[in-house]
Amino acid sequence: MAVNVYNTNVTTENLSRHEILAWVNDSLHANFTKIEDLSSGAAYCQFMEILFPVSIGRVKLKKVKFTTRLEHEYIGNFKVLQEAFDRAGVEKVIPVERLIKGRFQDNFEFVQWFKKFFDANFDGHEYDPVGQREGQDLGPNPGGKGPSAKQAIAAPPKQSQISRVAKPAAPKPAAAAPTTMQAPRPVAAPAAAAAPPAHKAVTNNGRANSNNVKAGAGGDSQEIQKLTSQINELRTTIDGLEKERDFYFNKLREIEMVCQGDEFEGNPLQPKVLEILYATEDGFDAPVTEDGAAAVGDEEEY
Repeated sequence: MAVNVYNTNVTTENLSRHEILAWVNDSLHANFTKIEDLSSGAAYCQFMEILFPVSIGRVKLKKVKFTTRLEHEYIGNFKVLQEAFDRAGVEKVIPVERLIKGRFQDNFEFVQWFKKFFDANFDGHEYDPVGQREGQDLGPNPGGKGPSAKQAIAAPPKQSQISRVAKPAAPKPAAAAPTTMQAPRPVAAPAAAAAPPAHKAVTNNGRANSNNVKAGAGGDSQEIQKLTSQINELRTTIDGLEKERDFYFNKLREIEMVCQGDEFEGNPLQPKVLEILYATEDGFDAPVTEDGAAAVGDEEEY
């Protein structure tokens, strides 16, 4: 029977999305590039087959759709997973309706729990993931097209979830900090690359040499395709970072509201928590208001 886990964000340190993707891809020889791609449920089914190959009977991997992009087949995969949960005595309720929508936060929270569940139950035996799924690809690029996950995702060193994006210097005094957390500013997507000018060779008679024009156009086309591919990769990266930024900002905002509530008034932890929330860092200036003044506190009431 399975060892059930009930860890929360409060009791344990969670991994970053980069570390989670690296774990999934290394364990299953997959090529996931985003947390949202786990919404198909296929990876969880194979993980369950790794954990319980004998005691509950193999998860029927032939029923699992590894390369599907259809929502109703996602549901079929989660039915296989739920059957495996029931046989193993797993008490976790699978939020299928939320997971199949492919939203970052729902899938990130579920895979964080599943990683703890896997660590609590895995005995370290060897396993051939590609052979067990009969050579089928697992990830967003069926047929092996496009960059692999190891090329697209470089797992950074493990560190605090909130300070992971940039490592600031020592904080300034809390007195100059704002009394309300400012919403993160949107990240501007990279502008489309300008196409290089087409080269035109001119003959002595003033007419364009058609052979040289075709050669120049072919080179320009390849350069445009290369730049377009780079732009698309950057936009995908920015989109993921913005979702992750908003996810953690919302959690910090909820903590701020609790600290400012009446039920938390007088608690000895309140000043310390607020000091941490409002502390500024070198290189991270407080947002400036429309009149050009830094927002350092609430406006005076008259």
